[in-house]
Amino acid sequence: MELKDILSKCDHTLLRTDCTSDEIRALCDQAIRYGCASVCIPPCHVAGAKRYAGDKLQICTVIGFPNGYCTSAVKAYETADAIGNGADEIDMVINLSMVKDGCWADVEKDITAVRQASQGHILKVIIECCLLTEEEKVRLCQIVTKCGADYIKTSTGFSTGGATPADVKLLRENCPPSVKVKAAGGISSLADAEEFIALGAERLGTSRIVKLAMAQEGASGAPDEKY
Repeated sequence: MELKDILSKCDHTLLRTDCTSDEIRALCDQAIRYGCASVCIPPCHVAGAKRYAGDKLQICTVIGFPNGYCTSAVKAYETADAIGNGADEIDMVINLSMVKDGCWADVEKDITAVRQASQGHILKVIIECCLLTEEEKVRLCQIVTKCGADYIKTSTGFSTGGATPADVKLLRENCPPSVKVKAAGGISSLADAEEFIALGAERLGTSRIVKLAMAQEGASGAPDEKY
């Protein structure tokens, strides 16, 4: 697979809590240069990134991140605020407490609140696979589909594990074509990226693929990001 094709599926990501505006601008420059799908950044940096990148780049941000346990009303407000500041795409974290309590109707309402606040924009739902049973993952595929989200996403990258081939395969098999899969967390090589794409991932949340592209060109200065 051509590197440029892999890069076109990457949400070039910087979600470190102490990231600076200079780092976000550098991230945007890199994403534009290498043809990434978007940059995925903290909500507080959305307005500045949008002013800086304009229409050259899609700006993605995170909602209820990384724990997902704020109320649905807070998530909906966060979403509306992010979109008002220029966000093009929203990656929300589900409420895992509701999942573990088996409150599936509440999980659906939580996602729906964000879906309603994000109409006209891409919505990705992070289900944090590393904390779920196989049965919970399958049930969430059904709920995410019912709520009309655009993507189901494996991980925040801030919990006990990131994307795995088994999880990407399971999500792809249990969601209809209308719901795409995003793999995120721990994607550290081109081989990883190619494997996830082959298994059905249409987006990758990572900073390392751009770093590899920069290394191939002898470039430097990519943010040091573990995500």
